[in-house]
Amino acid sequence: MASSSDPSPTPQPPSVEHQQVAVAALQKLVQESKDGDRAPHESTTHSGISTYFRNLVSWDSLENFENVWHLGNYVIDRQTGKKTFEPMSIYVRLGMHFLYYGYGQEAVLHLKQAREILEHQSKQMGAAYDAPASKAHIEPFITTFNLRDSLKEMVEPDPTKYATFNQFFAREIKLSARPIAEPDDRLVVSSPADCRLTVFPTVDQATKYWIKGYGFTIAKLLNDEHLAAQFTEGTIAIARLAPQDYHRWHSPVDGTVQSITEIPGTYYTVNPQAITQPGILDVFCENRRSVMIINRKPNNIPIVVVAVGAMLVGSIKYNPGIQPGAEIKRGDCLGAFQYGGSTVIVLCPKGQVVPDKDLVENSTQQRCETLVQVGWRIGRGPAN
Repeated sequence: MASSSDPSPTPQPPSVEHQQVAVAALQKLVQESKDGDRAPHESTTHSGISTYFRNLVSWDSLENFENVWHLGNYVIDRQTGKKTFEPMSIYVRLGMHFLYYGYGQEAVLHLKQAREILEHQSKQMGAAYDAPASKAHIEPFITTFNLRDSLKEMVEPDPTKYATFNQFFAREIKLSARPIAEPDDRLVVSSPADCRLTVFPTVDQATKYWIKGYGFTIAKLLNDEHLAAQFTEGTIAIARLAPQDYHRWHSPVDGTVQSITEIPGTYYTVNPQAITQPGILDVFCENRRSVMIINRKPNNIPIVVVAVGAMLVGSIKYNPGIQPGAEIKRGDCLGAFQYGGSTVIVLCPKGQVVPDKDLVENSTQQRCETLVQVGWRIGRGPAN
């Protein structure tokens, strides 16, 4: 065991005991949330989580543990250029423990028990937040993530009018609150969500700078070799929705829905530390996801929008009328996630979109996500 003065403690292989403690802590959190004793979005200050994490971490210093495993994210505000530290829920911290505790972490995560636990807890929490008693979590959630001012942007701004926490979590935003950038330019591509965005001109750059999980390929992501062949050298945008974000996603382009394919999977966290650590599981290709192909207008080029579920996301729900054959406009709402973090990935064929320079620089040079909103321009094309 490393001492608290050791600036670079060496992680130890995960023991069965510690796996069991992590599982028990997550199960206890779910039960306490159902009973109303604890909110899953509880403050993640050291005083708020030390009771749990000091049982999980074998090092003397919790701070050393968090530093070594980077249990937090800096994000860049696109409008100001300022970096800020993102608050993280206690559930995600426990999810990080599943991912990062020791050299054998990928083996642990592929254990049937780990998969079953994450799926069970995600579905259990989803059910709990569909219950009327979950209304008690709405106000603490608003307070924890400083969402009071944003309520005026919602179709229903009064939080007491929501029947359940999941109704509030998937709340609908006013169209006027998210105007589409350059609406008369059909070559502009918009952000699909209020999110923390990374954008890469090629998939190769995405795997060089960001997606470090073993074995990631577009074919695995889409579960379709033929479809993937159209995107392997194309651009990729990764829009991560943190729990505090508006949790619906929108079309990045004008077009016609060609198809929607559901791909079963597990419920690993999509936190950047799960994506950017070498040797860890390939989260995007392991998690449950829904693949939509849009035939983009005016050139009928296919664009893929992948909705990826994550830890505690028990549902990916499309809006009524969003189905194959539907005509959609850039900025149209496509669907909603329920409680938890989640991700939307947009794929464009080679040469069809030039990503905006600032987003690419943030993603590659700073290796940092950028805070953007639905409808903001993230690129333009075709390139030629």
